[in-house]
Amino acid sequence: MTALSANVSFADTAPDFADIVADVSPSVVNISSTIKTKRSQASGNEDIQELLRRFYGLESQPTQPRVQQSFGSGFIISSDGYVLTNNHVIDGADKVIVRLSDRREIEAKVIGTDPRTDIALIKIAAKDLPTVRIGKPADLRVGDWVLAIGSPFGFDYSATSGIVSAKARALPSEAYVPFIQTDVAINPGNSGGPLFNSQGEVVGINSQIYSRSGGFMGLSFSIPMDVAMEVVQQLRDKGKVSRGWLGVAIQEVTKDLADAYGLPRPAGALIASVEPKSPADKAGLKAGDIVTQFNGKDINLSAELPQAIGRATVGETYTMTLFRERKAQTVSIMMEALPEEDVAAESADQPDLSRLGMRLRDLQPIEKQQLKVTGGALIVQVVEGSGAEAGLRPGDVITQVGSTAIDGARDFVAAVRKLKPGSTVPLRVTRQGNTQIVALKIEAAEPNK
Repeated sequence: MTALSANVSFADTAPDFADIVADVSPSVVNISSTIKTKRSQASGNEDIQELLRRFYGLESQPTQPRVQQSFGSGFIISSDGYVLTNNHVIDGADKVIVRLSDRREIEAKVIGTDPRTDIALIKIAAKDLPTVRIGKPADLRVGDWVLAIGSPFGFDYSATSGIVSAKARALPSEAYVPFIQTDVAINPGNSGGPLFNSQGEVVGINSQIYSRSGGFMGLSFSIPMDVAMEVVQQLRDKGKVSRGWLGVAIQEVTKDLADAYGLPRPAGALIASVEPKSPADKAGLKAGDIVTQFNGKDINLSAELPQAIGRATVGETYTMTLFRERKAQTVSIMMEALPEEDVAAESADQPDLSRLGMRLRDLQPIEKQQLKVTGGALIVQVVEGSGAEAGLRPGDVITQVGSTAIDGARDFVAAVRKLKPGSTVPLRVTRQGNTQIVALKIEAAEPNK
């Protein structure tokens, strides 16, 4: 074994972030949001309220608002007051307050939000503000040093550093964001804050952590700034985001599937089903096609296809390379906007489906015959979440949620969205020809604010 040179030390390779922190901190802000909810000022117990009224002549206290407050971070992207943060930091807020580095506190106006990428654009009435410099996430390499500044647990202007652990990371909860994964310490309160490269440029927005405890465990995820600025442009121009829509259900290409389809290696996105009258249907795509390129860019993992589609310009025509019957062919597809009803469903107050940790698709007719079922949702992937805790596995077919029969993946999503977060529901599952019942816990969302 060859020893490393004694002349090279960790300190020699680590960047000096002190000057960067001093330079960029004025452009980082603390964000607090307040939500007013209703509650009774008395005990809240209806039976006690009735006793007070009947025996003591006391009327119940009127319902008064209760204020819930949450904190996060953000950063100034233009000197006239535009501030970027996470959607979950200000979601549902009645009032949003931005606190600057000089301790001024200014109420912000929400310009627009995009729940699908977890981005919010807000604006404060101020001029000549210090701004960040936008960098290029594409220039980041795995192993590069990065710096985060934010307000973890309310401790303003806390700086932490680490390295880029991975790029274009796909998470079950976010189909449209190729996350930057780092080992930078991120905790509640950091959400919405900037991730800087070693040149002091913002390359990402700190958004999520992977944790079993609620605190930092070495895995944090940031939204790349090129994705964020595309969203910002639409929010500034229109107040909302229109993104591309293909209208397919996809799954990963395994080695066995690659061999069966005549691919040289496992790569691409296998189309499991095509929605009628969707852009994919109009372009002639079929179940069983494997998409290997979109607009000239290779699709190596299935998660890369929805990311590319989501960033495509509505109304433009794109080329797509696919394998069908062991032959490569190219098709053109006119990009249409994601239907409004799908957008509304995503942003509604509902159980957090991402925390189930499962990816599902519809069954093909041949699969229904082989499994001897008339319908159901096929589980194609299980990651960390309540699905794994319930013992669900890839290959299982969910045929019933509670008393609701499931014909396909959309039925499963619709049934789960009607359930109360925190509840547990029985699932009827077919596994290798046998039917069994498992208990699935429906998790509530716990964003990293």
